[in-house]
Amino acid sequence: MGIIMEEERKCCCQKTKERSEKEYKDLIHRLNRIEGQIRGIKGMVEKNAYCTDILVQVAAANAALNSFNKVLLANHIKTCVMQDIREGKEETVDELVAVLQKLMK
Repeated sequence: MGIIMEEERKCCCQKTKERSEKEYKDLIHRLNRIEGQIRGIKGMVEKNAYCTDILVQVAAANAALNSFNKVLLANHIKTCVMQDIREGKEETVDELVAVLQKLMK
């Protein structure tokens, strides 16, 4: 395999964020658990599990995703948003409002 160029490693997003090791590990741990839940749900469908049993597991996965969003949003407000406000970048508040509106649909 060739060397991955810096451009290729960048996220599709315009901005990036340096996360602490603790924050990174917590988010990845949560995502790994959610991924496992989704694989479990897929397995239940493949094994023709009873609908309500699958629905209960889907509800648990949704709750885990909501929890992930809450943690990520709190970290975002405490770090990115606060830093931008301190630097006078008031457009970050508009960005936050837009994200909150999407999350509350």
